[in-house]
Amino acid sequence: MATADRTRTFMKDVKRLIIKFGTDPSLSWQVGTAVVTRNDGRLALGRLGGLCEQVKELNTLGYEVILVTSGAVGVGKQRLKYRKLVNSSFADLQKPQMELDGKACAAVGQSGLMALYDMLFTQLDVSSSQLLVTDNDFENPNFRERLRDTVESLLDLKVIPVFNENDAVSTRKAPYEDSSGIFWDNDSLAGLLAMELKADLLVLLSDVDGLYNGPPSDPRSKLIHTYIKEKHHNEITFGDKSRVGRGGMTAKVKAAIVASTSGTPVVITSGFASQSIINVLRGERIGTLFHKDASLWEPSKDVTSREMAVAARESSRRLQDLSSDERKKILLDVADALEENIDLIRTENEADVAAAQDAGYEKSLIARLTLKPGKITSLAKSIRTLANMDDPINQILKRMEVAENLVLEKTSCPLGVLLIVFESRPDALVQIASLAIRSGNGLLLKGGKEAMRSNAVLHKVITGAIPENVGEKLIGLVTSRDEIADLLKLDDVIDLVIPRGSNKLVSQIKASTKIPVLGHADGVCHVYIDKSADMGMAKRIVMDAKIDYPAACNAMETLLVHKDLMKSPGLDDILLSLKTEGVSVYGGPIAHEVLGVPKASSLHHEYSAPACTVEFVDDVQAAIDHIHRYGSSHTDCIVTTDDKVAETFLRKVDSAAVVHNASTRFSDGARFGLGAEVLKVGISTGRIHARGPVGVEGLLTTRWYGLSRSIIVLQFSYSYVL
Repeated sequence: MATADRTRTFMKDVKRLIIKFGTDPSLSWQVGTAVVTRNDGRLALGRLGGLCEQVKELNTLGYEVILVTSGAVGVGKQRLKYRKLVNSSFADLQKPQMELDGKACAAVGQSGLMALYDMLFTQLDVSSSQLLVTDNDFENPNFRERLRDTVESLLDLKVIPVFNENDAVSTRKAPYEDSSGIFWDNDSLAGLLAMELKADLLVLLSDVDGLYNGPPSDPRSKLIHTYIKEKHHNEITFGDKSRVGRGGMTAKVKAAIVASTSGTPVVITSGFASQSIINVLRGERIGTLFHKDASLWEPSKDVTSREMAVAARESSRRLQDLSSDERKKILLDVADALEENIDLIRTENEADVAAAQDAGYEKSLIARLTLKPGKITSLAKSIRTLANMDDPINQILKRMEVAENLVLEKTSCPLGVLLIVFESRPDALVQIASLAIRSGNGLLLKGGKEAMRSNAVLHKVITGAIPENVGEKLIGLVTSRDEIADLLKLDDVIDLVIPRGSNKLVSQIKASTKIPVLGHADGVCHVYIDKSADMGMAKRIVMDAKIDYPAACNAMETLLVHKDLMKSPGLDDILLSLKTEGVSVYGGPIAHEVLGVPKASSLHHEYSAPACTVEFVDDVQAAIDHIHRYGSSHTDCIVTTDDKVAETFLRKVDSAAVVHNASTRFSDGARFGLGAEVLKVGISTGRIHARGPVGVEGLLTTRWYGLSRSIIVLQFSYSYVL
């Protein structure tokens, strides 16, 4: 059985679909029209009945189904041949047989074809209707409007509209003869109707499994599951001298390209396979999909991670050669590009979220994966803020004269090439890519499979805004099969690793590489409410720290409370408010007994969810000891009106960020003013290079310039001027 395809999750939103039944046989090897026709040219009634049964099922499920059929000429030809045979003498049969007129065949066969559909659908308790059209009809706007109204009325009544080209009165002499025609066969008619009637999906049934890169009978030929113009256009040629041939699959592919480019996804699949239409709508990986965004799903060219890192370094050096205003413009262009592609980004992200939900991922991961409404606009605003800040590159940090005519300058410069390994959070890609551009660094991105489509579209949009004189290879998206372990061995071409994800991911990376790592493994953040606290203030701080964004690394995970507040109304109010907001409260050894709440499995636990641990402590020193024992050196807060107690807490708690009367959510690059409104590299709990919320400065290092108007040498610890 075919397997589900992540690129087809949009099928769950399909309501209106057009299905093209082919009934005219073709002679080319990439045929695709003889779906319900036998080898002798007669209709395959059993197969046609099976297809109608699928339409019946879809109609019952609430889908709006529109059919486009061909076959009137074939049916008419069979009728006329039989009639001529019956009415001919033996002498007549010995004469050369004249080819029957196609228009006469169409006129005769149309009624028979529709009678067949009517009979089959009547047996299935479904009503059908006939709509005959020509290409000239569509030149009239009034006709198109009336056509739409009629179809809407039929669909409201759950009637199946069956379209066919009226070949009996068509002005076309032959397919493709008039290239200026509005449509040229029933495949292109199906594509035209998909656009005209705003269909969510077009299914073109074929007598092969889909589009192949060679003859389907050739075992070396491969089925193309997703047609990508940039990749497949040159593999298969079309036209009069095409090995694909005229008509058949050629017509389907042309119609599919036109319809998909206009926004209607198309699937070419076998009409012979059982339940093929139903399986397409289930999102199974069958047939060939045509989609306007298909190029975004194509992995990067097969280059190694090392080659990508080297290319990123070369591009970063070209970036550094630009003026400050030129680098600023790149960021402004990135911001504009993100806003211009909001709908596309949201569509791809929603597909990732739907796939993650179907796969049963945890709610906390799905929360990090989701790009909420307004997120892209917020990111674009932050990128513009970053662009308008002082240029962080080549800033003179220190200047000294170390000898006569010799001046040393310590300046800021990029680190080189960064590797960001991240799970589920696609906004991390935007943030670090923007900060990398501002700081002049090259970048490699290795995202999780759960955010594949989001990462691909964001990477394409961002790199598309990078000018050619820098090169889009400045930012590489690693989509090859290289494992994280292989990337972490590239210590000679990667200068810093920034992990963004679960505790397990960060811990594994720190233990698996010689490359410096910037990040934190855990975010076990505490809020300590001292006995002197203003309980109204404490409530606001606790609620913000836990409720604002429970999945964030700076969300409160443990609430410590002075023992004197054990029975206070203020604490009861805080706990009730947490529970009202859906927060599960667990207790430490003391709180478990006193409050009667479930016992916490561990006092060192990052929930990343609407849950927290509560525990009572004797005093501020006990709170400090608890934090040092069970915390993660991330962010910890004290709520108190006693300045001396606050000073003790701030001075003694050994965490990357310690705050007084402020939410732990305050610990962020945005609020610390480290780069932009919401942009940050991450939060580091390490003690070397950068600590706490890290902005653009965390992606910089230093170098020294020696400036002299003479030749300076150092020998035997003495300076000489030559």
